Amino acid sequence: MVTQNIDEHPSTESRPPRRRWAAHAISGVLAAAVVLGVGELVALPINPDASPFYAVGATTVDRTPAWAREFAIDTFGTNDKPALFIGMSILIVLLGAVAGLLERRRRPIGSVILVLLGAVGVYAAMQRPTADAMYVFPTLVGVVAGVATLRLLITQLEVPLSPGVADSWLPRRQFLLLAGAALAVAAAAGAAGKFVGQRIAGAVANREDFVVPTAADPAPPIPAGADIAIAGASTYITPNDDFYRIDTALLVPQLTTDSWELRIHGMVDREMTLSFDDLVARTPIERVITLTCVSNEVGGVLAGNAKWIGYPMKDLLDEVGVHPDADMLLSTSVDGFTVGTPVEIVTDGRDAILAVAMNGEPLPFEHGYPVRQVVPGLYGFVSATKWVTEWELTRFDKVEAYWTQRGWGAQAPIKTSSRIEVPAALAPIEPGQVLVAGTAWAQHRGIEKVEVRVDNGEWQPATLAQEYSIDTWRQWSWMWDAGSGLHTVQVRATDLDGNVQVEERTPPIPGGATGWHTRSFTVK
Repeated sequence: MVTQNIDEHPSTESRPPRRRWAAHAISGVLAAAVVLGVGELVALPINPDASPFYAVGATTVDRTPAWAREFAIDTFGTNDKPALFIGMSILIVLLGAVAGLLERRRRPIGSVILVLLGAVGVYAAMQRPTADAMYVFPTLVGVVAGVATLRLLITQLEVPLSPGVADSWLPRRQFLLLAGAALAVAAAAGAAGKFVGQRIAGAVANREDFVVPTAADPAPPIPAGADIAIAGASTYITPNDDFYRIDTALLVPQLTTDSWELRIHGMVDREMTLSFDDLVARTPIERVITLTCVSNEVGGVLAGNAKWIGYPMKDLLDEVGVHPDADMLLSTSVDGFTVGTPVEIVTDGRDAILAVAMNGEPLPFEHGYPVRQVVPGLYGFVSATKWVTEWELTRFDKVEAYWTQRGWGAQAPIKTSSRIEVPAALAPIEPGQVLVAGTAWAQHRGIEKVEVRVDNGEWQPATLAQEYSIDTWRQWSWMWDAGSGLHTVQVRATDLDGNVQVEERTPPIPGGATGWHTRSFTVK
């Protein structure tokens, strides 16, 4: 009797997988990491914005509806960008794992997933305002490297075992070596991209060499009475490291003074292109100005006060000769972000400046180095353009800026606001005299008074710190004789025009939040 031998080497398509699913998933994640790392490196000589990771992130921000953007700011505050990066990274890991699980030597489904993701990256890169045909290459080269990595790893996993060799959950040595190499390539390419990018730009060294100009018209000294100096309350001047940052730039622009210029055009008599040397040859002024983000919720922290050195914007507009019917200054950041500012506001005599220094230092990169706009009295999304490189004089009925296109207000004066900072929310308090303190602002109108009440009782006048100017916030304090129990404390401000802070609660969008800040305390 003849016994038919069974094939000792069945195909990997018909036999159960010899490696655990984790090895396949890891292969896909490593391949995705190679796509991003190589893409970051190839983007260097082209433009950092062409990096697939940042291109997708930036396009996501651009396409995000206003409600989602506000949810991110409300939820994560100034950590909204790290939150986006973390979310994207988690999604990439998951998609890479799926690609690895679906990839087979004969059915490269996972490779197709990487190619489709690459198509998304190419599309995102081409949506960047500075994009040209070269922007497609970082993603294309990264995808080719990633697909090759995935194919090599999966092929190694699915090579049949030699006769007599026991199956094992641990992948073979060749796979581990390839996986380690892929991880090293991804990490090295990504790290080199970051490091070499900074070296090529030379921006760090450029900023270190920048000499802050001496203001011909310095800001008046800040009197001691302007700062209440109470533990837990805001300092009168906000340190640069503590100053809020809200913008759409996922990759902070690394401009140098040599590469910066400002083009002024549109409805003007004479177009002008201003170099950095042209700018600093003018007469600098120094002003203390409070900035506020429109996304600031009632009682929020998205406001800061700093000492700025810069050059009056009005002087430049006078030189180019703005047409009488032009009512919008459309400013554009180097990354394509646009802001529409009323011409009337810039030219009405307030200290609207192109700032080059912040609190005695060159502007931090995150705050617009080498040049940004600072305009008192308007929320940042209609005034405070960072990394500004272009001005177009136009009209509000012809052009919409970045956030106006997304349903935000076209002209947004800062609303009269106040907040409680001391004691901290829900802090335990002993009965007796309790110091309540905080900050109020109504830029370019100034604060006339602040009032506090407890448990919906009568409003009581707070003690105001000395006023420095109408363009800065004003601190306040009030002594409360606290009795035992749960109490609610509210604050409201009145500006010098007689406008009382609005009681009705409204969300920040489209033109700034309203409502009285409230804190609850347990006194025991």
